[in-house]
Amino acid sequence: MRWHAVTAAVLVLAAGCTSTAVPGTGGSGDPVTLRVLAGSELADLAPVLEEAAEATGVRVELDPVGTLDGAEAVASGAAATDHDAIWFSSNRYLALRPEAQSRLGTATDIMSSPVVLGLRRSVAERLGWVGRPVTWAEIAGAAGAGAFTYGMTDPSASNSGFSAVVAVATALVGAGSALSVEQAESTAPGLRDFFGAQRLAAGSSGFLQDAYVRRASGAAPGEPVDGVINYESVLLAMNASGELPEPLELIHPADGVVTADYPFTVLATASPEARDAHRMLTEHLRTPEVQRAIAERTHRRPAVPGVAAAPPATAVELPFPAQAEVVDALLGTYFDKLRRPSRTIYVLDTSGSMEGDERIGALRRSLAGLAGADPSLTAQFRRFRGREEVTLLPFATVPAPPLTFTVAEDDAGPDRQRIADAGAALQPGGDTAIYDGLEAAYRVAARQIAADPDRFTSIVLMTDGENTTGGDLAGFRAFAGSRPAPLRDVPVFCVLFGESDVDEMDEVAQLTGGRTFDARTADLASVFQEIRGYV
Repeated sequence: MRWHAVTAAVLVLAAGCTSTAVPGTGGSGDPVTLRVLAGSELADLAPVLEEAAEATGVRVELDPVGTLDGAEAVASGAAATDHDAIWFSSNRYLALRPEAQSRLGTATDIMSSPVVLGLRRSVAERLGWVGRPVTWAEIAGAAGAGAFTYGMTDPSASNSGFSAVVAVATALVGAGSALSVEQAESTAPGLRDFFGAQRLAAGSSGFLQDAYVRRASGAAPGEPVDGVINYESVLLAMNASGELPEPLELIHPADGVVTADYPFTVLATASPEARDAHRMLTEHLRTPEVQRAIAERTHRRPAVPGVAAAPPATAVELPFPAQAEVVDALLGTYFDKLRRPSRTIYVLDTSGSMEGDERIGALRRSLAGLAGADPSLTAQFRRFRGREEVTLLPFATVPAPPLTFTVAEDDAGPDRQRIADAGAALQPGGDTAIYDGLEAAYRVAARQIAADPDRFTSIVLMTDGENTTGGDLAGFRAFAGSRPAPLRDVPVFCVLFGESDVDEMDEVAQLTGGRTFDARTADLASVFQEIRGYV
């Protein structure tokens, strides 16, 4: 199974400093820099890594990436071209890939954090879940009865989401051991009940956290959800931030969780200097003083027992799948059969500036890739999903009539091909009426939600330029602020392409509870795939 490697700018978390010479540096005393492909949530380690640089002379450059996407970069060998080490929430998936195992050197656990459910305290109290053990079966039953709603990350993009899927499936099918392919393909009512209560999706733990907080505080449009599945450390940090109008009660299911163990792993191709630097840094990070600092600053559990107070809740560790085929089956079942179905309206710029293979051609190829033309296993879980409702709404001087397709659950191929054919027929010409296109998309969404309200509904806007005709941003502000309740939950995810007006697209995303994605320097098809984690 392949995972999409996200291209991200390097985030330098530790400034250069002169300190103790690192073995292999020739005794110059100059610091060594470790280039580390890392989970995006590790940005909160910045103060710890700055202090480590002063103490050891080893500084760290974290290149942030989704955990599971980064695993594919390792397995393919791409990570080794410009990195010395990796630092993901887990190496478990890599252990299933024979081609990946030979690429890894020494791995050292630094901290841990289980994936658990956080519920608004009043909801947890109403359900009677405070101060007593609660099982996944009980949680699923309450979810199926409509007793609470929650948000979760896309399990094909984020380890926290995938860990939740593994935990729920393992507990509810009563595996007792690692899931089999047959168990992973189960659509037991308890699984449908649980995932049917999801009302907020995200491609990363960070975006999920921000979206939950903004909705809860009224800073963003959309109905607040009652809870969120995320790392224990993230939920504790949310409580400590003071930004929540109501604290979260952490529910550690009594029948088990999947825990992130954060192994800091040097790559087999790293230089001797980098391997020595990795050893020195990990030894420093596991000292009692630093372990206490990590626990206090990041709310993660220490890897070294006894050096910091452990959280009061302990949990059974559920087994991770033992075969890559089980992971494939589990994700396929989740997206095509268990997850609340989605509805996505693609508002696509076909103005005259889109002429040419690099623009309209790239758009056609992006849609074809989502329809199944991309043969990579990465694309397998980013393509149009069974039960999904897909609308293409091209716009130029005026919006074109929308084309809507519903992808069959069990035989998706013909419907995906119809979407690809519609994309191939797009022709450029005319001016750019961005806001008329967006308002038309919301009118389509209103009709579709009225006919079938039980879907995730999102709008994806792709434009290569600025608005040149029709309504303007001021008019859209007024429109967004007056949306009726069913439409306030519909975000706009904006794709920056060509000469897009970045400030205006950022504001559109902010007004609607979405976000922007930059395809000005990245491949448009890969950005369209990334967005799939949010819709």
